[in-house]
Amino acid sequence: MSGKQHCPYAEEGSRVSSDYIKFQSGIGKADIKMNDFEENVSMPNPDLICGMADEITSSEPHFMLLLFFIIFAAGMLKVVLKNYEPAILTILSLFGFCLGFLGRQFNEVQQLLYPLLKTNNYVFINIFLPLMTFMAALEMDFYILKNMFWQILITGLASFATALVFIGYIVVKLNKHSWNIQTCLLLSITIGITDPLQSVHPLKGLGVSKILIDIIRGESLINSCISFVFFGIYRIYGRKTAPFKELYTLASLLTDIVASVIWGVWSAKILQYMLADIFGDTVTNVTLCFSMAYLTFYVAEFLGLSGIISVISLGLLLDSLSFRPGIDITITKFLFILTFSCQAFIFTFIGIVIGCENIRDIEVHNLMFIIILFVTVNVTRMLTILLVSPVLLHSCYEFSWKWGVILICTGIKGSFSLILAPDIYNMSQEAVALPQLFLIYVLAISIMTMIINSAMVAHSAVTLGLCAISLPRHMAMQNAILHIQEVISSTIILSKTENILTNILWTAVEEKTKIEYPSFFLGNDEKRNKLPTDEVLMEEARLHVAIIQMSSFETQYKDGSLPEAAARILIGASKNFGTVQGKFMSIHDVTAYEKTRSWLIRVKNVLVFLSSQKDKSLFLPPEKPKFLGIIYKIVFSEEFQYTGYTVTLLYFFPMMMHLWPSVRDSHVTGLIIVNYYFVFLCIIEATLKILIMRNRYFHQSWNRLEFYIIIFGLIDIICIHLVREKPRDIVLIQCSVILGFFRVIRFFRIFRMVLPKLINIIEEIIKKRLSLMYSITKGYIQSLEDTKFLIKQISSRESIFQKLYEILEVNKREAVKELGLIEHECREVVIALKTKQAIRNVLGKALKNLRFLWSRGIIDKIEGINMNKLFLGKIKSLNNFPMTVPPPTPEKFLHNIVWLEDKDVLIEFFKEKAKLACFDYGDIICKEGDMPQGLYLIISGMSSLYGSLLHFGIDPKLRALARLPQTAYTEYLTSGDIIGELSCLLKREMGYTATCETILQACFISLEDLYEGFDIFWSFLEYKIWLKVAISIANHYIKEGITGEELTYQSCLEKNNVYLENLSRYSELSIYTEAMLHVLIVYGSVLNVVNDEQHFAPSRIPSTCFQIQGTSNINKLLIIQKESAGRKGRSSEKEEYYDSGKFDGSRHSFKEINLPLGSFCLWLKTSD
Repeated sequence: MSGKQHCPYAEEGSRVSSDYIKFQSGIGKADIKMNDFEENVSMPNPDLICGMADEITSSEPHFMLLLFFIIFAAGMLKVVLKNYEPAILTILSLFGFCLGFLGRQFNEVQQLLYPLLKTNNYVFINIFLPLMTFMAALEMDFYILKNMFWQILITGLASFATALVFIGYIVVKLNKHSWNIQTCLLLSITIGITDPLQSVHPLKGLGVSKILIDIIRGESLINSCISFVFFGIYRIYGRKTAPFKELYTLASLLTDIVASVIWGVWSAKILQYMLADIFGDTVTNVTLCFSMAYLTFYVAEFLGLSGIISVISLGLLLDSLSFRPGIDITITKFLFILTFSCQAFIFTFIGIVIGCENIRDIEVHNLMFIIILFVTVNVTRMLTILLVSPVLLHSCYEFSWKWGVILICTGIKGSFSLILAPDIYNMSQEAVALPQLFLIYVLAISIMTMIINSAMVAHSAVTLGLCAISLPRHMAMQNAILHIQEVISSTIILSKTENILTNILWTAVEEKTKIEYPSFFLGNDEKRNKLPTDEVLMEEARLHVAIIQMSSFETQYKDGSLPEAAARILIGASKNFGTVQGKFMSIHDVTAYEKTRSWLIRVKNVLVFLSSQKDKSLFLPPEKPKFLGIIYKIVFSEEFQYTGYTVTLLYFFPMMMHLWPSVRDSHVTGLIIVNYYFVFLCIIEATLKILIMRNRYFHQSWNRLEFYIIIFGLIDIICIHLVREKPRDIVLIQCSVILGFFRVIRFFRIFRMVLPKLINIIEEIIKKRLSLMYSITKGYIQSLEDTKFLIKQISSRESIFQKLYEILEVNKREAVKELGLIEHECREVVIALKTKQAIRNVLGKALKNLRFLWSRGIIDKIEGINMNKLFLGKIKSLNNFPMTVPPPTPEKFLHNIVWLEDKDVLIEFFKEKAKLACFDYGDIICKEGDMPQGLYLIISGMSSLYGSLLHFGIDPKLRALARLPQTAYTEYLTSGDIIGELSCLLKREMGYTATCETILQACFISLEDLYEGFDIFWSFLEYKIWLKVAISIANHYIKEGITGEELTYQSCLEKNNVYLENLSRYSELSIYTEAMLHVLIVYGSVLNVVNDEQHFAPSRIPSTCFQIQGTSNINKLLIIQKESAGRKGRSSEKEEYYDSGKFDGSRHSFKEINLPLGSFCLWLKTSD
């Protein structure tokens, strides 16, 4: 760190230096010969420490004491100063200065400082720089950088150029130490570096736009990267004198930058592959991430590349999806601790080095020069932003003059400048009287910008309203808080019903849990006029939708339902289209986003073209003469084809000799003879084929290629013969040379041999792409479902709510249609993907239950570890799951009907009744208003459902009085879905028209056969179908208030806590008893008896309602019980069923009773 220390007792003009830096942090070679740098300059080793003779030789670990004390002091200061980093780093630098000053007086203190002052600066550069750079790049959003790369690059280049020019000019003109231009430029570059860590630190937690923060961070990274690269270039070429060195340096620079980026990308891919290991733990992942940053840096430097560019590339390509769920936070915190420790070390070490120097020679002019430099730095920053503001205004619609003010204030200097400060003197060509001034100037500017500019940034952001919550955002937050207050109130109401909590002072609970949020609705006209317009609210809602969708994508990835590649594409598309004003991302946008960045579409087109090149005619073996029959067997045998391929491959070596001039000249005669033989064999092959195929020989593309090869070969032979006759004819020689290069087309026929294998490979790639696109579409649909349940919290204005709902519905319908088309295009791939996902879900639930039992001590630790590895191994084995699975037969599709519950007696009954129905594209399966004919279980294909109104059994008069919206119904059904369930149950007209979007196959169960099953299996079967329909309605339309519930048919059977209640008109029912958790109205409507409030299907009845009355002809309630209550009532309710003699929809599965009776009735019917 000492670099070259100035000795106050040495002769003036003498130069005391440490060993020169051999290991660059910029672009350069790892080992540079000293003679290339210092041919005529003597470089004696330093003999002074802290201004005194170097007589201290201590083997005690005093330096480690200093390191750990700095870490302890930094931690204590963070606690005392509330994480205010500018003050912490300033105090540490002052502490270092005091420590260095004491080192000049006491030998005991010198023992602490001895290893530091004897260490070259390049050691600290290569220890601290990779980690700080990696942390800064890791915090930056790659997609924002991708969308605004050129703007950020221009800003970074402009910042470097203006600092080099303006700060350099001020240093040259106003310094009184006669520094040469080179030293002044190095100082200006060092001072001009913007710290990517400190520049954005004041904006964290203020609510400033993420785009603005990433613009600042990206510009700082580019600025610091250019500065370090410049220092590296100067180390290599600064002292050399060679012609055209500028052009050579530029070419080498561009080559090394590209190579550095490639190495950084490959390092990121390697790290992502290692982090994807499902058996990896937190310690392993943290170790890999930390070590890969240094490994990438050192390997790049060893190869003569730029380590800092490689580390930036590595950090940019890592995001939250690169790590296993939850580990990204741990890794970020660990790296943040190390990064802050590096900054603490740098400031303390610089303070120590300054304290060890003689500061008596510092004059008032030096203090004034520091102030001038500080003003120059800020003025230069302002000029830079003014230059690039037109570019930012044109490319980013959010950019404004307020952002420009923040950008001007964020020119904060810090550790990146300080770590290069000792190299200014190390790289200077002339002796400098007071080298410690370089460190003083850089440290002073860094501290002043950290304290003053940080305060200016925070104050400007607050004053300009950049961190204030906008009015639309304020409304959304108020809606969310109101929703939370409703949940709290419902929880309190439910808790009051528990006997164990009756002696609690509920008034105190309600008072302490009440959330008060200041409302901006004041009720006066002036405030109402300030309310935002629908356009402003819609734009704010659009941003909220994008954020919710990205959160949904990450949640799906963490749950294992969405692959990493699909999640990364969806998040990238969301961020890409989120910056487009007024744009809601649709599935077509995602597909287009993926297609534009993939070459597989072009490969697919080539595959289609190649697969269409087939023989146009079939050839039968001629009966007479026998000679042609023999030729036929020869020509159309595999041996004949592979003999031709072998001859072509053998000609590869003569062709290489022909293209190599020195070898060709010595083997001219042999090459000519080989050429004759090759053409002769081609002629024999073509002759045999023409004898059999005759004029049809030219109908095949490969035969035409062989014929062209023969033609070019004959012309080539003729030209060679003419050249030998007239060796001085230049035209013939040129023609012969050109025809010689045309011999390359002889190898094109080999492509026919590898074509089948190539087609198989490309087909596998296409299948993977189809699987990826299916996962993308599925994840997109799930994000829309998650968003639909939160739009009421996004905006309370009814017009915005309706617009959002319509947009999300349209996007969902398009995505479902796209999903059906993908499934129709390649059923085998989709079935394999669904099967793999089902296995993954089952294993995930099993793993979750294992960890629950493990945490409760039911399973021993060692057994739990072994079983955990077993489940993780099964999940990892899914990576080798086949890409395609053959679709099941139509008979097996009956097993997929959930209300048959995979019972043989039910399946056998409907197997006899079911018929296979086939429909063409555009056929109408059923029309709206027609009576149902039966159920259609879709086997393959896709159908669209269009209905004029979703009535849900609500009485028309009640609908008119409540002014319910007339919502049209549109949905797409694919394989496994059923058409006509609800209409068959009600024996009412179809509520929609079902049209085939593709060729469709379905299992048809007529209405008569369905009700015959009802008769045989009593009302058990009808109840199961109703329960399935009710759960489906609840999943599609009711999620508010039951977000944590898993509503699937199988889960309801397993937990046994969901049942269906039938409530007729004018009948009353008591709800929300101790056992009830949620009451959902899925069909019809009910009335709150207490306050006459109507509740229409589909919705959740509030917990404050305890007595309801049916108001429609048919009213269906889906009741979710607490799990403990559901388990207790199993045995008693079976007896209640027999005692009552009726089935009231009550509560649980009766398969143990109904199925044997149904089997007996079916046996009686068949025996008759």
